[in-house]
Amino acid sequence: MTKTEEIKKEITILFAGDSGDGMQLTGNQLANTNAWFGNDLATFPNYPAEIRAPIGTVAGVSGYQMKFGSIDVFTPGDLCDVLVAMNVAGLVANKHKIAENGVILINTDGFDKKNQKLAGQESNPLEDGSLSDYQVITMPVTTLTREALKESGLSRKVVDRSKNMFVLGFVYWMFNRSLDQTLGFIHQKFASKPEIAEANIQVLKAGYHYGETTETFTSRFNVERANMPKGTYRAVMGNQAAALGLIAASKKANLDLFYGSYPITPASDILHELAKHKKYGVKTFQAEDEIAAVTACIGASFGGALAATGSSGPGIAIKGEALGLAVMLELPLVIINVQRGGPSTGLPTKTEQSDLMQALFGRNGEAQTVVVAPQTPKDCFDAVYEGCRIAVEHMVPVMVLSDGYVANGSEPWAFPTADQLPSITAKFPNPEDFTEETYYPYKRDENLVRQWAIPGMKGLEHRVGGLEKEDLTGNVSYDPDNHEHMVKTRAAKIDKIAEDIPLQTIDQGAESGKILILSWGSPYGAVKSAVRDLLLEGYEVSHAQLRYLNPFPKNLGEILERFDQVLIPEINDGQLDILIRNKFLIPSIRLCKIKGLPFTAKEIKDKVREIYED
Repeated sequence: MTKTEEIKKEITILFAGDSGDGMQLTGNQLANTNAWFGNDLATFPNYPAEIRAPIGTVAGVSGYQMKFGSIDVFTPGDLCDVLVAMNVAGLVANKHKIAENGVILINTDGFDKKNQKLAGQESNPLEDGSLSDYQVITMPVTTLTREALKESGLSRKVVDRSKNMFVLGFVYWMFNRSLDQTLGFIHQKFASKPEIAEANIQVLKAGYHYGETTETFTSRFNVERANMPKGTYRAVMGNQAAALGLIAASKKANLDLFYGSYPITPASDILHELAKHKKYGVKTFQAEDEIAAVTACIGASFGGALAATGSSGPGIAIKGEALGLAVMLELPLVIINVQRGGPSTGLPTKTEQSDLMQALFGRNGEAQTVVVAPQTPKDCFDAVYEGCRIAVEHMVPVMVLSDGYVANGSEPWAFPTADQLPSITAKFPNPEDFTEETYYPYKRDENLVRQWAIPGMKGLEHRVGGLEKEDLTGNVSYDPDNHEHMVKTRAAKIDKIAEDIPLQTIDQGAESGKILILSWGSPYGAVKSAVRDLLLEGYEVSHAQLRYLNPFPKNLGEILERFDQVLIPEINDGQLDILIRNKFLIPSIRLCKIKGLPFTAKEIKDKVREIYED
């Protein structure tokens, strides 16, 4: 049968199967191969919170969605051009995401009566006509994997673990991709287990050759390289980028990096990544709980290190009292909050933006912190680096509000060189300047920033603690007027940081007009895609993305006044909307999604069209 090749500008593919089918690894390998090839891409891993959900059930489905293309890619896609379903549950959980006439690759070995029953289906989707609107490609992946390894001598259990490599090999054939990147990965990962490495390689090649030789699939797809700026690229996940941002900032500031945390999904990968980089002087500390983690960081900061801690909402709640201590001490501290659905334990593996109010107000007393938010996985590097700069140069705690979507997603990243990064200057006092002059630990400069005197600086010994400080001396004070003065001074110091951050800009669209979409954090990609399409359709719409949530850029109010309507999409119940209404007194419009899932571009476009029709 003659085989044809179709050229596509972009493709969205979703791997779906049981949480033990290796879908995350398969998706990651395709992402790395596409990044190496030169595609732009965005990914969305989605997996159960349970360590081992019931096998074969919809609750146990693990998915990895990715869009890659020869044009700019901002999201992992709304609908899928290709769904790989390893079992019935994988199909049932994701059928609504398949584009019209989309391709479904089905492992028929996962569609027997047992899997059908486990997925709660009364009939077999392969036989009941429910897939008639799609291009269905069937292959017995498990059987073919066993056939490929029948001479290997490996156990059935070990053999079956490699079936994801068969699928990956077939997908590489389907999209004209080289096996080289994955072959290198297999050799490295199984360097100490050559028999396992050989089995995976054999199955990977078997899947690729199956595509070449089978008569069931007649089309291949070509997605050309994207025209991206020159640079050295690597694929990076959000948590990896955050870790690298901490390391880069510590080197630029010439400070030791201390990272203390207690494991929690979806923030733990930051600790895992940093633990690999001891050669850069990184010190990691896995504490017995959240309180120990953050207080160890405060101690490290008092000792002169760039200190950072990471967690998610429940962990940040436990750290709350110590964060108030950091505010009182006026020491630099970076707190990375990788948000997930709440309250309480909530949705550990699902994304949400519902910790904004917690970041701003989640402590006792008047205890402001600076809050910044990354917008994409690679932007986690820049957001964390900027958070470190502000923390060190303004002697304040800074919270970086990431979330599960950007933390686990990945994209190509042209990493910067050291000379491209802005300087970070710690304000250490010189003890020689105080041989005659009295040192006051809470004496401030024009930005209300005190100097960072660390233990060992002769003559600069001073008192620290959680009790209110007397202005200048730092001595314990219960004086009512002093307390009010210090509270307002700490708040004014945060406000002055607005002078040290960039002005707010318009990301897309005109500088004034009918509708402004004001977003923060991970909805960036969906909004950017939606506004690009809406502008082409003739809608008068603009987009501004907030990096700084406290303090706001000082020109934000002027920008908001230039638009008739301000639409604020958030994956929470309207927290930024409350802040904007309170500060700028405008009737902004909410677009809220609280489903543990990111926005799609379609949802943004539908809301803009609705506003136009009103």
